[in-house]
Amino acid sequence: YDVVVVGGEPEGVAAAVMAARTGSKVLLIEKREELGGLFTYGMLNFLDIPQGEDGKSVSRGIYKEWHALVGGDNAFGIEEAKAAFQKLVNQEENITLLVNATVEEAIVEGNTVVGAKIKTATNTQTVKAKAFIDATQDADFAVMAGAPYFTGGKDIGIEDKKMAVTLMLHLKNVDWAGVRETAKSQKFGAAEVNSSVAWGFSDLHYSYKPVEENTRLRGLNLVKVGDDYYINALQIFGIDGLSKESKASAIEKGKRETDHILEYLRAEFPGFENAEVASYPTELYVRETRHVLAEYQLPMSDVWTNADHWDSIGFGAYPVDVQAQTVQDYGYVLSDPKQYAIPFRSLVPLEIDGLLVVGRSTGYSSLAAGSARVVPTGMVTGDAAGVASSLAIKEGVTFREMSKDKDLIETLRTNLEEQGALVEHRVTAYPYEGEWFDESVQTLMNYGLVVGGYSNDLYVDKTTTVHSFMNMLKGAVERPNSAVKQQYLSKIQALYAAEFAKENKNLDLNTASAIVAELFLGEDAGENNWSNLIAAGIISENTAKNIDSANHELQTKEMFAISADVIHYLLAQ
Repeated sequence: YDVVVVGGEPEGVAAAVMAARTGSKVLLIEKREELGGLFTYGMLNFLDIPQGEDGKSVSRGIYKEWHALVGGDNAFGIEEAKAAFQKLVNQEENITLLVNATVEEAIVEGNTVVGAKIKTATNTQTVKAKAFIDATQDADFAVMAGAPYFTGGKDIGIEDKKMAVTLMLHLKNVDWAGVRETAKSQKFGAAEVNSSVAWGFSDLHYSYKPVEENTRLRGLNLVKVGDDYYINALQIFGIDGLSKESKASAIEKGKRETDHILEYLRAEFPGFENAEVASYPTELYVRETRHVLAEYQLPMSDVWTNADHWDSIGFGAYPVDVQAQTVQDYGYVLSDPKQYAIPFRSLVPLEIDGLLVVGRSTGYSSLAAGSARVVPTGMVTGDAAGVASSLAIKEGVTFREMSKDKDLIETLRTNLEEQGALVEHRVTAYPYEGEWFDESVQTLMNYGLVVGGYSNDLYVDKTTTVHSFMNMLKGAVERPNSAVKQQYLSKIQALYAAEFAKENKNLDLNTASAIVAELFLGEDAGENNWSNLIAAGIISENTAKNIDSANHELQTKEMFAISADVIHYLLAQ
């Protein structure tokens, strides 16, 4: 084959179809019996559609074609989705589809992937190809090949970060008119209902008491397809998305909790009086596992600033949705971008040639992935990988060489545009652009230390407090992967505990300076702390120039600048 695509997820279908349309002989390998993966076996059929500055979807190409095949709404039927993926593949003579097949091994010569060993029910075979695309949810093939990666939030010092997984609820005999009336009554909080989807009802967070440990029901994302009703709302915590045993246990726990939820809804939620379980999904919706290290690791600051890139192959635009990790928290939205470019370099893994990675495990930071992980964006990366594979083969170059060649990238972008992709360069404004503390905000965004929510408002002119500063300063020490991090950890923890033992008060410059000086200089020099921090290079020239050295109450933007300087100082050591 010219191209082997591993994984029949929506992203894999996009990659295979685009590679075939641009002249490659393609093998698409899927471990299940049918295509669609998370959308079909995980039953995730309430679409997260990234909308750009003009309010229109920025996900074009194969996603747009597939979306039209399933009706073009925010929701779709599971069987219709399977049929649509199959149709897209069947239309391409250049695609060979192999289902019920698992990839056992990546064959690597030097640092280049050249083949794969595949096991089916009847035999084990080896396939060779000129290019490989990993479209599995967890970058399984890339890891087999030796591509470097990290898990969870290791890049921001939270390696064991495990966002809640979800088992979708699949019900029947729901009275949609009753659901609509419940939304109007606001019995479970604000909600919206149209002909096929309902969302809101966030008071269920509190009114429903889970039975199974480490589970929770959040507000409903409810889909109506004929007499099938699908709900994305059941959160299951503490699950290792890379462990078959952990996932299997979560599914069984989710089934038991589904029965309890149904009992509650029948009793308390008008519209569900006669509802029944129609089926249980065979797979979980897992939001995060691996992040492959790539030629360009898309940072959260790019999402925040709606950044464009010279090698843009498409756009993301979905809010940065960081789901809850424990029953004690409710998750948050880090920011809501207008639209940001995804560079081709983010698809190219470090160290391993002959391979591109698409989908949620692509080369994003763990925080940027909160937006870029959604499937329509993943299908955009699939489009690019398929077209890039054909181009690399034609030109006789590696993907890494292509990622550094501006002329070839322009050819790739032109070819993508001809295939219906959205790649035109965009200049898009972002919050606090050009302000003296702009870069400080970007630094803190990269580590998840500021939260803009849907409004992107950081309240920069508000007077801040000592406790807020200590929270941010603690994060500024703990989250960066700094060579000198360890020597400051116990000290910042002690300072944190000491300040939180005191009554909270507005933060002034003398107090902030004393805390930072004690942390890094080991002494309190009184009124000279600020000047000593500047002299030591801990406080930057830009911050020193924009913060009056006279003692005064600090605004949030000044706290941001000091905290970002601490991060830069630690990283420079």
